[in-house]
This record gives sequence, C-alpha cells and structure tokens, in this order.
Amino acid sequence: MLADGEVLLLDALGQFTYESGSPAVTPATMYDVASLTKAVFTASAAMLLYQRGLLDLETPVGELLPGFIIGRDSSRLARRVTIRHLLAHNSGLPGYVPFFHTATTPYTVLRDCLELPIEAEPGARAEYSDPGFMLLGKALESLLGETLPTFTHRELFAPLEMTRTGFCPPPSVRSLIPPTEEDELFRQRRIQGEVQDEHAYLLKGAAGHAGLFSNVPDLLRFAHAILAPARFRIFEPATIELFAQRQSPSGSSRALGWDTPSEESSSGRFFSAQSIGHLGYSGCSLWIDRETEVAIVLLTNRTWPHRESQLIRTVRPAFHDALREVL
Repeated sequence: MLADGEVLLLDALGQFTYESGSPAVTPATMYDVASLTKAVFTASAAMLLYQRGLLDLETPVGELLPGFIIGRDSSRLARRVTIRHLLAHNSGLPGYVPFFHTATTPYTVLRDCLELPIEAEPGARAEYSDPGFMLLGKALESLLGETLPTFTHRELFAPLEMTRTGFCPPPSVRSLIPPTEEDELFRQRRIQGEVQDEHAYLLKGAAGHAGLFSNVPDLLRFAHAILAPARFRIFEPATIELFAQRQSPSGSSRALGWDTPSEESSSGRFFSAQSIGHLGYSGCSLWIDRETEVAIVLLTNRTWPHRESQLIRTVRPAFHDALREVL
C-alpha cells in the first residue's frame, strides 16, 4: 500500500500452493497479473503515444489494421470503431470468444479477432472485451513500427526501475512464481511461470490483454508515477486526467483502459470517484485513488488449483476496506 508518496505496507501471506513444503510467498514474489496488463501495459503505452502527439484516439481501427474492415460492407459498423472505443470497451465487439478451441497460431488468433462481428453501434454498449485489447495491442504496434513490449520496457518499465515486470519469464525463474492452475482444459499440465490466459499463450506470451508478470513493489512504483507525475515525468497530468474519465454509454464505469469505482466495486467503500484501477483474472488488482493519493496492490493466485472459485469477489472489497479503515 502506498499513501502520501510512501510505502506504508508491504507484506505477504501464505504459500505458493496448499501442498506441504510449498514455498512461502514474499513481498517480492512475481505473479501472472493477467488483465492488469490492459492498464499497466497497453493503456499506458497508449497514454505515452497520445501525449507525444503520435496517437489520435479518434483514429479508426481499420486505418491501423486494414484486416479489420477488408471484406466488410462500407456501411458496416466496423468502419466506425476507433482506438477510443477499444480503450473504453464500447466498440461493440463481443466480450470473450474462446478462439483457442480452434486457433493454433498467432495468425489464426488475430485473424479471428479481426473478423469478429460488431454487435452494437460503437459507443452505445459497454462490454469488457478481451478481443478488443488484443486488437488494440496490435494497432499500437502498427503505429509504432516495433513490438509493444520493447517500447514499453524502454519508455516505462526501465525508467521506473520496474525490474521484475515483463513478459515470458525465462525458465530459470519460473519455479519462483506461484502456479496459477492445474490446467485440464487446454495444456493439460500445471501452469507456472508462463501465462495462464490461453490466447496470450497462443500469441507467444505477450498480448494487449494479458501476459504481463510483475510484483507488488513494481506495481506500487507504477502507481506512484500516476499519483506524482511531476516527480516521475512519465505521464503528463492532462493525460492521466483524460484517460481517467468515464466513457459512454451512461452508466459505464469504464475509462480509457482503466476502470473506475462502481456501486459494488472491488475497491470497496472508500475509494473516491477520482480513482482508477483494474482487476486480473488470476486474482490480482490495482486501485489508485487520485484524490487521497492512496494506491493498493493485491496479488494472489486465486485460480489455484482450479479457476472455478469466486471467493476473490468477497476478499477484494474486504481487503481494500480494511486498509482504508486503518488509514
């Protein structure tokens, strides 16, 4: 937990698994942070490109990814989908499609994303979309002319000294990362030190929607860069403010690449309306209160040994409330 520019709590509880002799978790333990990738990696890259004048949020996705519109009628909704829509999860794309049942290569995953139907008028429906962020990551790479992990490591993670943050941990460190699950659906083995998300796995471990590994100290440094932009000189205040604003339609809690507290938010009862955050399927979360200058990171492997448990939905708000009450 970070408050007023200082780390007030950095602690760990439990073991990697329930097995006897399983390693103990430490504050430095790396986790598969799942969809925190969307905010910490993909949206952050978009923020950097926007403030440098390299990204227009109103750019049609089809201009950067022609395959998104090729073969579609000129009146089709896909031609009206913009980068802003992908960031705001209101593009009209479906939320989740299990491409991995038939796709076997990066090419087939991306082709399937490009060919998805647009189910609603862009901007009219909020639906959290993994395919949207897969496409967003590729669109930003098209704009950059280099891979997004290379750009983000150089421009964000390295300057912030986030040395334990990145994609595709080497085999030498995989045993130091808590396993996410005993996968009986896709890979038929224990998933440890490699991305749990099936589509990120097919995309060679690095994608716009998932794949990032990190730890609590690194993510608190990232949060500090959001809370103290003048000190870190990574993000400009106007950029943070823009990306933190809720987007259409009315009632959506989604900002640009970020979420904001909703009525029954995982952030609990005390994060202000000026807060931004995100969740990760593996049991991770990051919430940053820009009004009170508080940031809280929670990393767990809630999907161990299987992903069915939803108890994290009770744990997250209770955890955040307990820390805020102490403050």
